[in-house]
Amino acid sequence: MNKRVLPLILTLSLFSLTVTTTFAQFGPPGSGQPRGDGNGRTRTESTTPTTFEIVTPKGNSKISGIVVDSSLAKAVEYATIALIDKTTKKIIDGTIADDKGRFTLTKVAEGTYNLTVRFIGYADKTISNVTVGKGDNIDVGVIKLNVSATTLDAVTVTGQKSLIEEKVDRLVYNAEKDLTAKGGDAADVLRKVPLLSVDFDGNLSLRGTTNIRVLINNKPSTIIASSIADALKMIPADLIQSVEVITSPSAKYDAEGSGGIVNIITKKSTIQGFTLNLDTGVGLRGSNLGLSSSFRTGKLGVTLGGNGRAFYNPAFVTLDQNTVQNGNAIRTNQQASAFDNGLFGRYNLGFDYDLGKNQFITAGVNFGTRNFKRNQDYTTQLFTNNALSSTNYRNVDSRDLSNSVDMNLDYIRTFKPGQEWSVSTLYSISNLTNNFSADQLNGSQEVTGRQKNLNSNVNKEMTVQTDYVQPIGKKQQIEFGVKGIFREVNSQFEYQLAGPSGAFTFDARNPAGLLNYSQNIGAGYVSYTFATANKYTFKLGTRYEHTSIIANDAERDILIPDYQNLVPSINISKGLGKATTLKLAYNRRIQRPGLQQLNPNVNFANAQNITIGNPSLKPEITDNVELSLSTSIKKSYLNLSLFSRQSSNSITRITMPSDSVAGAVITTFQNIGKEQTVGMNLFGNTYITPTWTLNGSFDLYYNTLSGQQTGLSGLSEPVSNAGFILSGRLQSQVSLPNGWSVQAFGGYRGNRIQLQGSQSGMGMYSVGVRKDIAKKQGSIGLAADNFFGGMKIRNTLTSPIFNQVSVNNIYNQNIKVTFSYKLGKMSLVAKKKTKGVTNTDVMGGDTN
Repeated sequence: MNKRVLPLILTLSLFSLTVTTTFAQFGPPGSGQPRGDGNGRTRTESTTPTTFEIVTPKGNSKISGIVVDSSLAKAVEYATIALIDKTTKKIIDGTIADDKGRFTLTKVAEGTYNLTVRFIGYADKTISNVTVGKGDNIDVGVIKLNVSATTLDAVTVTGQKSLIEEKVDRLVYNAEKDLTAKGGDAADVLRKVPLLSVDFDGNLSLRGTTNIRVLINNKPSTIIASSIADALKMIPADLIQSVEVITSPSAKYDAEGSGGIVNIITKKSTIQGFTLNLDTGVGLRGSNLGLSSSFRTGKLGVTLGGNGRAFYNPAFVTLDQNTVQNGNAIRTNQQASAFDNGLFGRYNLGFDYDLGKNQFITAGVNFGTRNFKRNQDYTTQLFTNNALSSTNYRNVDSRDLSNSVDMNLDYIRTFKPGQEWSVSTLYSISNLTNNFSADQLNGSQEVTGRQKNLNSNVNKEMTVQTDYVQPIGKKQQIEFGVKGIFREVNSQFEYQLAGPSGAFTFDARNPAGLLNYSQNIGAGYVSYTFATANKYTFKLGTRYEHTSIIANDAERDILIPDYQNLVPSINISKGLGKATTLKLAYNRRIQRPGLQQLNPNVNFANAQNITIGNPSLKPEITDNVELSLSTSIKKSYLNLSLFSRQSSNSITRITMPSDSVAGAVITTFQNIGKEQTVGMNLFGNTYITPTWTLNGSFDLYYNTLSGQQTGLSGLSEPVSNAGFILSGRLQSQVSLPNGWSVQAFGGYRGNRIQLQGSQSGMGMYSVGVRKDIAKKQGSIGLAADNFFGGMKIRNTLTSPIFNQVSVNNIYNQNIKVTFSYKLGKMSLVAKKKTKGVTNTDVMGGDTN
């Protein structure tokens, strides 16, 4: 641990005020606004109904319980609870349940009450004669609501969670309700989430930027720090419960992730007893198998599960590029047929235990594995001054293998509703192997030589943090915390050569070496939030981070000075009537480079298109401003967001001709760019009929990039690029009688602007049907993706001394059959409150 960072962590004691106010109207149900706490959970304060006269005697007793769906045995989120005096029939107090169905009424006076629970789509439920004595802590247990038809604006809406939800501080995509996602991976799910875009290689972007932070259950993982694209392939779609998109994170979150945060929530158990779940599917391009079990008795809960996925897909790639070398014009014409196959999995073991009435401890171990193999046959022709000079044949076998282990131990102590202290720890390690072997062939397809590139990487991360939350009255809350993150990256690489037969030997002609990279971060945060009587809510915060880096390769120390960042955040919301909210947000973010950008290994897998990382990269700084308006109009919901983003010292992909390999180009990363983006996003959701929903989103933004590249004179010269990007998606789901349901999805991602060129857009579509069986204990389904044909991705780069056009034809049509079944006896119980480490500060995968 760096000695300069440890004292900083021990002395940082910043204050963070976050107000959480919720006004539960016991009139139109479901109109309450639960407040997020910035860590993926929803807090609810005791609230006062506004449509009735309120009389609130003071007391020191509590009433708590859990609201569930009687037929589906799952929590009813944000149900409205009213405490009514049995004698006067007046409402004494009220609140709303949280996202797990839990609720607590505090400061209840002695007396006898009726407790009424209401939520849209359910029949009201009243618990009579709740007798409260002085100092009592009464648990009314599980309250089951029966589903009923409720008429709202002439449309009958059934009580089911929407596929897409807009919460106070985030957009939530409920992937567990997506019929077409089964059998895919996380990338297939994220392609359907508003604001997000995923290209076919798995590179994730949010409103046009790939500089985002991805979390799994509010926690980081070293495999994500290494490559977001790799991590998304590792997580099966069947394992995902929901995806949260946070565009304006509060000061509680790490400062990194300039575009925002994407939090992937996996399925968890909140049941008493034992269950076993089976999910499986078989398709033309992939198959999956998942098993999960859970056991809970008394104070102890145990979960064990795993999900694996295999995929197989062919592709055909063409490359046409022109370079100038030693005064000669060299043209490269290349064709390659490829076949990809992979085996991915993620497995988990978790424990939680009640230490006492207000103390909980949780622990977990997660293991992920990724085995990706690609076989490519290259045919490369070189033309010098328009004359054919050589034809080369090369067969390449690439192996991208990795495994990761994440271990966490968390403790939380609750003093009273809203007041808590927590300590969270996380240790994460991933081992990555990026090797390839290549056979050089002659025109008769005989092997003339062989080559290997061996590249092994180890990425370790240790995090310790503590947080404290203290409410101040009913409309204010103070929150502060400190955190230390300690990272270590080690990479070794070399090349080996061999003849047509015989052993491999070290290749001294090609680069070999190592990278040792240590990064230590000390941080503290403070914010203050308060609400006013005229429906304004202000959330003001700041976060301080100190970063120190020690790095070296085989020949030298890499000097990267320590740096400090003070990153403010401001969130203001204003309620306009009962159904409309206006929000304004500003935040500053930083983006540190990830392993793929740092790794100095020179990758010659495609000898005409060489890639190399840059261990000297520095972080980039981004300022974000967002203005949004959301409203409900009868049976529809609309959200319009306008945003602006400006980044300096941007980590930018740059390509230049090779000095040593004829006709080849080299791609690396440099801190040479500036990026500006302004745009808008429109999202809507509506009930066409009682059982037919339609939702969609539309993105339009203008992207400007500027930087430096090598000119004809050999000197650096300015370069810039700009353009509009247009994307959209449309999704519909219909529930039919007798357990049948149908879903369709279509989406298009527009052209992607790069500093030296552009990448063409891509479209995807899918249709799925499912039938519930055995009284909803199981289901069978059929889904199809891109069944009319594959997709073509065109990438164009230009500069004064080279141009490149590559076309990737991907045959990704798929038809899959899915099956799931649940065994065991279940009864819903309250899920224990947990805190977790949330590192949001490292770039993974590709960037512009």
